[in-house]
Amino acid sequence: MTADTVQNLVVEALRLALLISAPMLLTALVVGITISLLQAVTQIQEMTLTFIPKILATFLALMLTLPWMIQKLTDYFRHLFDTIPTLIS
Repeated sequence: MTADTVQNLVVEALRLALLISAPMLLTALVVGITISLLQAVTQIQEMTLTFIPKILATFLALMLTLPWMIQKLTDYFRHLFDTIPTLIS
């Protein structure tokens, strides 16, 4: 196995990790910015006001995208296991 092969496997794994985490991270970002704007307008500075909506929105995003995430991970590992014989030689 060459260094290029290892580098390609690492890049592909990192790309998949970023792709899978993106829906939850973007949801938390959008909800956080929305709540921050709401707090700035109303001048309410309550910590639970930011924490609870972000947790709920992130959980909802996880539940909605979980089948897609599982499919992406299954495809990645199937591809990885299919290429193992070519990596050994």
